[in-house]
Amino acid sequence: MLDDQHFDDTPEEGDYELDRETFGPVRRALEAEDAPALHALLDPLHAADIADLVEQLPEDDREVFVRLYGAEFDGEVLSELDEGLREDVVDAMEPSVLAEAVRELETDDVVDLIEDLDAPQTAAILQALDDDDRVVVEQSLTYPEDSAGRLMQRELVVAPDHWNVGQTIDFLRAQDDLPEQFYHVILVDPRMRPTGYVTLGRLMGSAREIAMTEITEDSFRSIPVLQDEGEVAYAFNQYHLISAPVVDADERLVGVITIDDAMAILDEEHEEDILRLAGVGEESSLSDKIVDTTKRRFPWLAVNLVTSILASLVIAQFDEVIAQFVALAVLMPIVASMGGNAGTQSLTVAVRAIATKDLTSANLWRVIRREAAVGLVNGVIFAVVMGVVGVIWFGTPLLGVVIGVAMVVNLVIAGLAGVIIPVVLERLDIDPALASGAFVTTVTDVVGFFAFLGLAAMMLI
Repeated sequence: MLDDQHFDDTPEEGDYELDRETFGPVRRALEAEDAPALHALLDPLHAADIADLVEQLPEDDREVFVRLYGAEFDGEVLSELDEGLREDVVDAMEPSVLAEAVRELETDDVVDLIEDLDAPQTAAILQALDDDDRVVVEQSLTYPEDSAGRLMQRELVVAPDHWNVGQTIDFLRAQDDLPEQFYHVILVDPRMRPTGYVTLGRLMGSAREIAMTEITEDSFRSIPVLQDEGEVAYAFNQYHLISAPVVDADERLVGVITIDDAMAILDEEHEEDILRLAGVGEESSLSDKIVDTTKRRFPWLAVNLVTSILASLVIAQFDEVIAQFVALAVLMPIVASMGGNAGTQSLTVAVRAIATKDLTSANLWRVIRREAAVGLVNGVIFAVVMGVVGVIWFGTPLLGVVIGVAMVVNLVIAGLAGVIIPVVLERLDIDPALASGAFVTTVTDVVGFFAFLGLAAMMLI
């Protein structure tokens, strides 16, 4: 019988990240160049935690870390490292240590490791692999960079689709080179075309005489080897796949993709969308050098400068109005800021919906009407608030009406722009996450200033 004691060790927030109790002793071990102490601290840690630790270390300490970790360097740490740091860490490793580390990795992890490295480093890693693994990795590198062929691994378990459970179990027990982890036994016809798969649980729980075809999973789907990896990740998430066979143009089995790799891609897609929306580059990270970070951010800051000048040109058309009513200069930023925030809200929802295929031609107009309605309701509410504020602050009732109407107009336009602009860009084969922000901000600034100052010119002069 369970009691409360069994729940005392439930992980709480923060339990799955490095803390100072771990990081501090590691830094001290590095300063003292105490290899035994460093190994003792790292042994209990998962490869992902060690990679996080390496990413947090200063550059000089990273070099010491690689040297002291030495021959025990876990290859999984390399695959978990941020892409921006892999090259530096690989450069710092002794060839023999690198060779031993990469031999521990599955072929898909080796491909992921080397595809962003320089030619000399790639050659060094390929040279470290066994002949069979080297051929597999080189074949994977011939596929397009963001395709299923790069994502798949060649370590898989296959059985003829005419076997029964007993034959399959006997076959598996006789093998001495099964993958370290696998989820399905893939069934194939005589031409090596996958026809279904069976989970290990169904296999072990079925009687020996039952045909394998009788216990296949309904979720079975094969993935073309040239399929875009983003579509692969979507399929795994949409259909709750654990693994999926990869097939060539003739529908023959060439590899398998597992859920951990698919979810890693899905996470990367989400991260890229967030970074692109912010205009900081899809590969930005905390470990980037100053020069690299500056290069990635400069273009979009330049675009923002141009759009700001455009908004300023609108303001310049009403300079006489602003000169007569200084209150307009005080209230202008409020209209523009509210419109910008409303546009960003709609834009973020729309870009995410496009990425997950939730926003389609079938529901586009319904979503547009909804965003316009939301903008109208919020606009009316804040129009009343700012109208009252305008009257109390400046004692001019018409000024309250002007800012109220401008607020309604800008929030409605912001809601429409936040949906329509990314949809149009997506139809033009332009990444909506990359370019939508600048256009939406321009629209809300220009419309906000024009509506506010235009109404002021008509009603206050």
